Amino acid sequence: MKAKILGTLLACTIAAGCSSHAMETNPMVGGAPMYQTKNIVENAVNSKDHTTLVAAVKAADLVGTLQSPGPFTVFAPTNAAFDKLPAGTVDTLVKPENKAMLTSVLTYHVVSGTLDAKALMADIKAGGGKAELTTVNGEKLTVMEMGKTISITDAKGGVSHVTIADVRQSNGIIHVVDTVLHP
Repeated sequence: MKAKILGTLLACTIAAGCSSHAMETNPMVGGAPMYQTKNIVENAVNSKDHTTLVAAVKAADLVGTLQSPGPFTVFAPTNAAFDKLPAGTVDTLVKPENKAMLTSVLTYHVVSGTLDAKALMADIKAGGGKAELTTVNGEKLTVMEMGKTISITDAKGGVSHVTIADVRQSNGIIHVVDTVLHP
């Protein structure tokens, strides 16, 4: 472990533009390590908890977007979150004729920029207990502190909770959520 930290520190010292985030360890997601040197898609494909999300991203042709430099903040629903939807919803959304609707739902889970939990909490505090985020699809999400977690309220009043925060990527950050958000 000590050698790994020293190696990272040495690589950081040699690399131009090294940030303090390079020394932070990412949480495991879906039983897989998440690497800060990989982009959102490269990491998500390894999470056994995000196979539905990955399939949806592919069906919506958003792979290229989520592999771009970004940066992006992604509220990533788990397979269990998709399972909460009415039966047949995912199968319907991934059909080619529903690509626009699927794209709208998926881009509603993405915010431009990198907002880690600390930044979200600062925005919540500055907003008197809640903050509005504008998603990539142009609609709003409301974030609030709920106990020791961050909750997200969607346009239809549905509430999701961040279950794993601050999964750093080369092109942004992922927060794992327990419910699909609806524009």
